[in-house]
Amino acid sequence: MTTLPIDRFAPITLPELLTEAELLTRFDRKYLLDPRQTQTLLQEFDPHTRVLEIDGRRCFRYESVYFDTPDLLSYRQAAHARRHRFKVRTRSYLDSGQAFLEVKVRGDREVTVKDRIGYDLCTRDQLTDSGRDYTEDTLHQLGMDRSVAEQLHPTLVTRYGRITLLPPEPGVRVTIDTDLSWSAIHSARTAHARVADGGDDSRSLALPDLVIVETKSGAHPSSIDRLLWRSGHRPLSISKYGTGLAALRGDLPSNKWARILRHHFHTEELSCAA
Repeated sequence: MTTLPIDRFAPITLPELLTEAELLTRFDRKYLLDPRQTQTLLQEFDPHTRVLEIDGRRCFRYESVYFDTPDLLSYRQAAHARRHRFKVRTRSYLDSGQAFLEVKVRGDREVTVKDRIGYDLCTRDQLTDSGRDYTEDTLHQLGMDRSVAEQLHPTLVTRYGRITLLPPEPGVRVTIDTDLSWSAIHSARTAHARVADGGDDSRSLALPDLVIVETKSGAHPSSIDRLLWRSGHRPLSISKYGTGLAALRGDLPSNKWARILRHHFHTEELSCAA
């Protein structure tokens, strides 16, 4: 597992973090770095930055299962940069055993709105009846067609480790994702069962030398964004779902992420599960 220099930062609890910077409506800016560049970046952070700590742990294992229609409407909206687009996933915090069903909609002026509800960890790889009803209602409230929810099925699983930092600047949060991996789902079999037994319908990709740094803030760039810019990094249009699925499936439109795929997603490391 990737080790980063975060020991010098004071801890912050999850309730404190949510109180100070829950940021369900926000601007997200993502940057791709390698571990060495990330270590250098962290050394430049304000010493009053705090890091999320739960039970002595500062890096947490995440798993997301993404849901899409048979014709991959969510993927295609992202690939073609549609102004209005959506994403539906379960997000599981594997260290605590918590899971949520999340519906994210990108609307006017590139603002992301995220709604979520608690979910049963054991059903994180499927949309239950109540989960589908919630998705349908949420998409409708956010201006999407209700019928989309009926077509959704699991498409992709991502796993990674996440560090969450809270700089002293108000309304700003930073996440650092390491040890990233993706597994595509090509059948109706449940996602975690398919990943666990390595069925012959899966394709997977692991990129341990890729780090995604994401700033979450209001409309204006944060001091962390400006620090990244001074270091030569620029925000990139990357989606764990869209870019990951494009890397795993060469038959999909992927011009939006062509440069990222070429320089950062080393498809020679792509493997078919036996």
